[in-house]
Amino acid sequence: MKFRTLLTTLCSFLGLTLGAQAATLEVGSPAPDITAVDQDGKSVSFKAVYEKGPTLVYFYPKADTPGCTKQACSLRDDWSEIKAKGIQVLGVSGDKPDSQKAFQDKYKLPFTLVADHDSKVADAFGVPHLGGFSKRQSFLIKDSKVVWVMPAASTATHSKDVLAAYEKLGK
Repeated sequence: MKFRTLLTTLCSFLGLTLGAQAATLEVGSPAPDITAVDQDGKSVSFKAVYEKGPTLVYFYPKADTPGCTKQACSLRDDWSEIKAKGIQVLGVSGDKPDSQKAFQDKYKLPFTLVADHDSKVADAFGVPHLGGFSKRQSFLIKDSKVVWVMPAASTATHSKDVLAAYEKLGK
């Protein structure tokens, strides 16, 4: 009987936690003006990044896990094409800066990784998360507005999906 009560309480808590999160940003929404820290512990103003040009903000559950590594490496492998389009990249997960730095160094990732250990960035974008693990989602930001959302971001083909979406937007 106690196990059943515990299980019911846990399920209720998890449901309330997930239900309390904001809805995912939609195309046309203003991009969140938020500040967080990167893999080096330096402050990153998302607004300042957006002002420099189109920006991919992608969320992944955990650094240096198989799917997240495929996703990051797909962006790394197509980096010259992504940069040629002027797209900046911010990878966001619930990892702390030292884990993000180790992930970046191990796979030679040429873009910024944001340490969202307090889930403030995920909350600002309306990305579901639980226990520090964000759902895999991607957003393209242009002129400080969300112009594309991938609600279930791919892993191995992530860069191709982003580049195709960017091409459809036109200049």
